[in-house]
Amino acid sequence: MKKINILLILILCMTGCKKEADTTSITGEIKGLGNDTIYLYGVDGLYEQIDTICVKGDKFSHSLKIDTITSAVLLFKKNTEYPIFLDKKNKIKIAGNVNNLSCLNINGNIYNEEFSAFQASLQELDTPSDKALEEKAETFIRQHNFSFASIYLLDKYFVQKENPDFDKIKELINIMAGILQDKPRIGQLTEYIGQLEKVNKDKAAPFFSIPNEKGEKITRTGQFKDKYLLINFWASWCEDCDSTNVELRKINAKYKKSKDFGILGISLDIDKKAWKNKIKQDTLNWEQVCTFTGWDMETAKQYAVQKLPVSILVSPSGRILARDIPADSLSHKVEEVLKKNEKK
Repeated sequence: MKKINILLILILCMTGCKKEADTTSITGEIKGLGNDTIYLYGVDGLYEQIDTICVKGDKFSHSLKIDTITSAVLLFKKNTEYPIFLDKKNKIKIAGNVNNLSCLNINGNIYNEEFSAFQASLQELDTPSDKALEEKAETFIRQHNFSFASIYLLDKYFVQKENPDFDKIKELINIMAGILQDKPRIGQLTEYIGQLEKVNKDKAAPFFSIPNEKGEKITRTGQFKDKYLLINFWASWCEDCDSTNVELRKINAKYKKSKDFGILGISLDIDKKAWKNKIKQDTLNWEQVCTFTGWDMETAKQYAVQKLPVSILVSPSGRILARDIPADSLSHKVEEVLKKNEKK
């Protein structure tokens, strides 16, 4: 009987050790974070599960099952994001300070170490211009064409900008090694860029017909015929949309009686009640529409919307004048366009 018990204990120990060896661990300390929550989610389609990492006294420890190398993002409070790269059996260690979440020291595999070194090199720059940052990112990508960090930098510095250089993006994708070319994120970026090219500056704005709160179908050629139209893609759950809404309220107050200009809010909400409450709470008193299909909304796909908020300015003839306009530039852009129209 004793022999059987000992055998069972040995089997359980061996099983437990094997299970622990197969998991990927994330441990760390971010000074000043206190007792908080970090959210972890995948960005390349291979690992989409959202995990919650509990922080106590600046420290945290988490484990998860990873089968293959995947890109993910750590989401801190105030929507601060930081990329992290995870592979099977990695022991990831994170160190940093809450006052500088843009420069964490993450190790555990070569990709995290390469990205940490890149972020550290940015700290040495005083106030780098966008061009200087792009040049550093391009240099990194060319020198690390096997690194998963290169995909992140390509997306951040070249794709997610107001006027992407599509030739440059395609060039950088082409120099990436086969291990990266096979990742879903590269396929997603390639598909996104193809769609973005169709709806970038000077391109024709796709047709849409979306119901408003009253159930009326709203179209550009209907209610906004012969008008400059500022389209704003947003959602009630989007915290980054709040600053854009502040600017839109100012613009609406100034031009709501204009015969030449209008604003249209296209929401990616799923919850109708949350959508209505946010419109009322934030006084979003311009035309609002929603299909309650979230990211599956066909219009959002047609306009290559992959983040929120996105603001697009369309001419009376249906030509896209600008897209991905920053919140602090919205008022100036609208004023600039309308003044040019007055001089005609």
